[in-house]
Amino acid sequence: MSRGGALRRLAAHEGRWLVSLVWWVARRRIGVAPGERALGYAAAQAALVYGLAFVCVVETVGLSALFADRPVVHGVLLVLDVYTVLMVLGLQASAVTRPHVLGADVLWLRDGARRELRIPVGRIASVRYDLRFSKEEGRAGDGAATGAPAGVAEFAVGGQTSVSVELVEPVVAVGLLGQRTTVGTVRFHADDPRAAVRAVREAVAGAGDGSVGDASGAGGARVTRP
Repeated sequence: MSRGGALRRLAAHEGRWLVSLVWWVARRRIGVAPGERALGYAAAQAALVYGLAFVCVVETVGLSALFADRPVVHGVLLVLDVYTVLMVLGLQASAVTRPHVLGADVLWLRDGARRELRIPVGRIASVRYDLRFSKEEGRAGDGAATGAPAGVAEFAVGGQTSVSVELVEPVVAVGLLGQRTTVGTVRFHADDPRAAVRAVREAVAGAGDGSVGDASGAGGARVTRP
């Protein structure tokens, strides 16, 4: 991707989390239509984000006092520190206001304002509760080329995922800077992963007119189509 394209994507990302702050204050969610189910995932990172925001606020106060007699430096640092605090809070705001969304035809997974992946429900072969620590090299958008063997996309929160989705056909995931990765397995986190598994199972069964059974002893669900 060209440098200009990358800068446009980064600017769009900045705009999304700034907008999320407004929606967060208004206690509203983005992209959840009537009849669709929101699958929240922000709780796992809340303590870390709020702790980091507190540290940033303390630093802002300390630096303001330290450079109070140097107006130019004080002003520049104050702007940077306030923006940093907003950015940290924007991380949580974007996760709260942009939950995963399960519709009748699509499972829409989101990583706050950073990236998203829409999976047609008809392409889901199985879904199961699967708590594990994330692996950075397996995340969507790591630069793997489209057309390569289908890999794994991870939408981790707090360093973990809790739901695994196996696909009948791979989908293409697009990273923050436009990297395209072909994935056949998607792992994501949900605040209530077992409820998320049940909801996806019901959506797949309803979309495929198939039978739902256990995919494994771990509580998975596999849909068998004629």
